[in-house]
Amino acid sequence: MNPAVRLAVFYFAYFCYLGAFVAYFSLWLAGRGYTPAEIGAVLAVPQFVRIVAPTAWGWLADVWGERFPAGRRGIVAASSVLAAASFALLGVADEIGTVFACVALMALFSAGVLPLVEAATLAALGGRAEGYGPVRVGGSLGFIASVLALGALLDRQPVAALLPVIVVLMALAALAALALPAAHPPAPPEDGARGLLRVLREPRVIALFAACFCMSVAHGALYAFYSIYLVQAGYSKSVVGSLWTLGVVAEIVLFLALPALLRRCSLRGVLIASFVAAAIRFVTIGWGVSSLALLVAAQLLHALTFGAYHAAAIAAVHRLFTGPLQVRGQALYASLSYGLGGAVGMLLAGWSWGALGPALAFSVSAGFGIAGALLVGWRVRV
Repeated sequence: MNPAVRLAVFYFAYFCYLGAFVAYFSLWLAGRGYTPAEIGAVLAVPQFVRIVAPTAWGWLADVWGERFPAGRRGIVAASSVLAAASFALLGVADEIGTVFACVALMALFSAGVLPLVEAATLAALGGRAEGYGPVRVGGSLGFIASVLALGALLDRQPVAALLPVIVVLMALAALAALALPAAHPPAPPEDGARGLLRVLREPRVIALFAACFCMSVAHGALYAFYSIYLVQAGYSKSVVGSLWTLGVVAEIVLFLALPALLRRCSLRGVLIASFVAAAIRFVTIGWGVSSLALLVAAQLLHALTFGAYHAAAIAAVHRLFTGPLQVRGQALYASLSYGLGGAVGMLLAGWSWGALGPALAFSVSAGFGIAGALLVGWRVRV
């Protein structure tokens, strides 16, 4: 099977799991009777774990990847199985502390999956960012499939049915990992290649990671409370699933258009546009929840706030972290943006939702989108 197809199959399987978790796990927590602050805190746990865990997985892959059974794909498969087992323990979790522990274990084992696969994908593509979109479309299709199917299921079944579905989906991702193309060790660095600390001290690298941190903070309210917000506003779970799906359909269109887009625009320009779109999107959601038309428009901006942003960000990291630093570069990106930024975003969302209300909570998110745009415009050159 073509390496690009094998990568796309894995993305499909993994994002089936991720779609179920992102769109509906907050509803599972709400069904348990947890408060907004508690929900925000639980959802922040994976982000805190991801501050350190992706870098540790990257180091493990660099040092032990070739010795591990089946290489780096074996690491991805084993960690996915352990993540599924950890999530299954939520079925017997009776107290909030046990929920925290189970979610933390799940996050620990899943934190290295995407950085390792993203590095393998870009390596297979020879570093060509424009080839990333058509491969990554598999993940978008998986996200759509799980969100639509589960939205319909949860309109008919109690939200407790979500748990076994997520466990099975993560186990399927582990099987798909075994078919990933074998990763080859990176070539030795060229003479005078910069060490990791030297790269991290570059102003453009600092600004890029700071901007990525802002983007993840901005998404905190969306990932923690979007589904809850819509259900409270009177929308059915099927409509909620359809709106999540619409965003991912827009993302697919973006990924398919990515080769043409990156021939015409710089990575810096794409990043700035994505941050501005984030500010517009979150203000629209916060203040326009009563209008389905506005919610549809906001979800279409997901093409920029995730699709264009993520593709441009990982491509920029790939350019800045060369040779043997590529896996660790992607791991640091995951740690500082989705880890630290995601944790701050979830906690900030949990506090602001209760203290300020939904509209202002989403307005705070928009402010971080503006901050990210300013950082990229000020310092980032890739």
